Amino acid sequence: MRLGSFAGMRPLAIATVYAAIALSYAVVAGLAADDERYDVVIANGRLMDPESGLDAVRYVGISGGKIRAISSSPLQGKTTMDAKGLVVAPGFIDMHEHGQQPRNYQFQAHDGVTTSLELEAGTADVAGWYANREGKSLINFGVSIGHIPVRMKELHDTSGGLLATGDAAHREATAAELAAMKADMESGFRQGALAEGMGVNYTPGATRLEIVEMFRIAARYGASVHVHLRYAGLKEPTTGVAGLEEVLAAAVVTGAPLHVVHITSMGMKFTPDLIAMVEGAQKHGLDVTTECYPYTAGSTALESAIFDPGWQENMGITFKDVQWAETGERLTAETFEKYRKRGGIVVIHSIPEEAARTAVANPIVMIASDGMPITGSKVHPRGQGTFSRVLGHYVREEKALDLMTALRKMTLMPAQRLEKRAPVFKEKGRIRVGADADITVFDPERIIDKATFDDPLEYSAGIEYVLVNGVAVLKDGQLVEGVFPGRAERAPISQ
Repeated sequence: MRLGSFAGMRPLAIATVYAAIALSYAVVAGLAADDERYDVVIANGRLMDPESGLDAVRYVGISGGKIRAISSSPLQGKTTMDAKGLVVAPGFIDMHEHGQQPRNYQFQAHDGVTTSLELEAGTADVAGWYANREGKSLINFGVSIGHIPVRMKELHDTSGGLLATGDAAHREATAAELAAMKADMESGFRQGALAEGMGVNYTPGATRLEIVEMFRIAARYGASVHVHLRYAGLKEPTTGVAGLEEVLAAAVVTGAPLHVVHITSMGMKFTPDLIAMVEGAQKHGLDVTTECYPYTAGSTALESAIFDPGWQENMGITFKDVQWAETGERLTAETFEKYRKRGGIVVIHSIPEEAARTAVANPIVMIASDGMPITGSKVHPRGQGTFSRVLGHYVREEKALDLMTALRKMTLMPAQRLEKRAPVFKEKGRIRVGADADITVFDPERIIDKATFDDPLEYSAGIEYVLVNGVAVLKDGQLVEGVFPGRAERAPISQ
């Protein structure tokens, strides 16, 4: 029809013609999408997207590492994965994983994790940390600029390991050392650090003013501060509350976003009180979030400052509650001193089951593993089974929360926590056209953690497919050999 043919037609008739033309274009576009051959198609799965709330059987077309189509009718793919009876979800984002090594990544892939981040401890060398993993990672990776390693660097603490045990743990910084630390933190952010990591309980020598200064730098870069509180709250509520009050105040006076790590191991039986404080802060406009892992025990280094004299009174526990990870033995006064001098990982049995359940079920509390480096046959199981434990034990068996809420806590919410500082996360934690093809496909009736305190190095069950940037790293429940599609997830680099 020539444009001139519209002359003399009534407005309603013209509108009808334009609508018919638009409809014809839509039909053609739809056919073109259906006819396109994608790199990968996930077929017949129950797609669950926490961002849109979609929960329906769909076909997902993937090409070039991105989700290109979501359809209620079949799509054509070079490779097709049949997900009938399975849940198709965004890949899980673990914001708190200390074991940033290939073996840890294998266990995390079996647990549905597509992005593993070290945001509590962090690193003093952001650029080097990323460079060491580029092109050889099974899953996506990212890191914070860490207050502990920066303090170790500038206070010349050569104790080594993940945590400070010498001067960096116990000594107040001089004015010159504090200035150098601030410069290091600034440098880390310019190198693309995702966040600021801070373990206040591990650095009792750091003054409250030093903590505020670190928050001030994070605020300048719009970065969240992922903080281990100064005190745990098993003995009395005032200790855990005081630790949270300290960092809430630092966030208020500096404007830095705050993320409280593993709230259960700091709140203990008073976990509901700490969660209520976070909820109250959110309602009053403060940018504060928190996380938990679904276990009744924590884990850390026995040589760390947490176990300095007075630890039993501070934490309300004793030797029998501390387990030497290497052998599984519970400690005594004698073995405590022996192993503390040697140094190594312990498991701390101190979190009430009700506290763990309360945090896992609460819709504002994200899920993060706090997984440990695998240094031997014995290690805390949380790095290997956190996400499957939430979905299998707490969702299916305990019915403590519904499936969509659980998925939101391990996908969309972590992405939203980081996306202001690092826009790359706007394309993660969702299943929508244009998003990164980080996808986890699992059987909701079979998914469960297999890692236990006695046998921690066991893969989770029920996760069938895991795609990282559109590449399968887990297929039919088995690792795919020789693929390294993981990418560096970082904030924009600046000079």
